[in-house]
Amino acid sequence: MPDPIDPKADLLKRLRRIEGQVRGVARMVEDDRDCREVLQQLSAIRAAANQVSLLMARTYACQCLTDNQEAGDTQALVDDLIQVISRAG
Repeated sequence: MPDPIDPKADLLKRLRRIEGQVRGVARMVEDDRDCREVLQQLSAIRAAANQVSLLMARTYACQCLTDNQEAGDTQALVDDLIQVISRAG
């Protein structure tokens, strides 16, 4: 059975990949690369950042709901999550 994915390690790996993509786009701009190529890379960065946001929201929800299950105020936790997500979008 494969090892479960560590959410923190996965997030950090994805963020480092995005960081590398951003540095690459900065070099593209410095090198006066074609605007279409730059826009394609920016679109890829945006998509990757959206995936990281979704993964972070899932992790947040799982941790909060698991850690506070005894509190019994699941609705407040879900409302808080929705508020955080709506600000991020």
